[in-house]
Amino acid sequence: MIFPQKCCILVLYIEVIIHFFTPILEGFVLSGDLHCHTRLSDGTLGIEDLISLAKKKGLETIAITDHDCLAGTIRGKVIGARQGIQVIPGVELSATDENNNKNVHILCYLADSPDMLEGLCKRNSLARKKAGHFMMLQTAKRFPITTEFIMKCATGSTNLYKKHIMQALIECGYADSFNGDVYKSLFTKESENNILVVPKYENVKDVIDAIHTAGGIAILAHPVKSGCVDILDDYIEYGIDGIEVFHPSANEEEQATLKKYATKHKILATGGSDFHGLYNEYTVSLGDYSTPDDCLHALLTYKSKQKRLQKKLASQQAAE
Repeated sequence: MIFPQKCCILVLYIEVIIHFFTPILEGFVLSGDLHCHTRLSDGTLGIEDLISLAKKKGLETIAITDHDCLAGTIRGKVIGARQGIQVIPGVELSATDENNNKNVHILCYLADSPDMLEGLCKRNSLARKKAGHFMMLQTAKRFPITTEFIMKCATGSTNLYKKHIMQALIECGYADSFNGDVYKSLFTKESENNILVVPKYENVKDVIDAIHTAGGIAILAHPVKSGCVDILDDYIEYGIDGIEVFHPSANEEEQATLKKYATKHKILATGGSDFHGLYNEYTVSLGDYSTPDDCLHALLTYKSKQKRLQKKLASQQAAE
């Protein structure tokens, strides 16, 4: 027999446990790879194959972030739901940072009105298409290869990328890898014989503003790769919501530095493998780099928290 006093103590004990663990349980979400590309841009896998691979890898959450392309957003969510995979709608938008003389990529997640980004995507795609067309013509002049064959390698994509040109060269026997000596000779600024054309995209501040207008979350992609680590304060001023901390271009020390920066400035920290299939720039597989549980939860609840904060500030201002 349990005495009333002991019952009260037991109930109180249970309430303490529930109070302590509820926030943890509510915030528990399995980590996800939030940077993946498909054949719609410069990946080699279709949407279905990417999601099937995610399932085989044991991932429960991924984000499809094709370059300047929203075409796979709805389809990805539908196919993901069938496979039991949460597919976060996303896009990797190209941008030009004129203040720092560089091109960068801004990841957009969870836009409420993604159609509002279509115009931006089209303008960026046109700039990329012009650059790709020139590089394709120059490649055809240097190698006995037709432009028709190069375009065939880009079948299924919304644009022409350097990796499509490299695929054509590999298939014709003029290169043996996607990122080897031929690629470096053709597409790096350091090469005297390069045919590289760097497109000029929309201004980075305007891109971030466009994401926010569409109700999305703006994350600076791979700051180490983009050479932005020392100028992150600029992106805070531009209105960025977070930075991609966990990425194959950043070693453990650099990731720790970026995470510390994100925590200090109270911005989001995300991660992903930047998966492109056979076109991978890094020796990684899907899920090798991901967004930790707490960071993923922070991303998924970010907009609701921002709305509550804005409502609170509005109430305070009205009271004054």
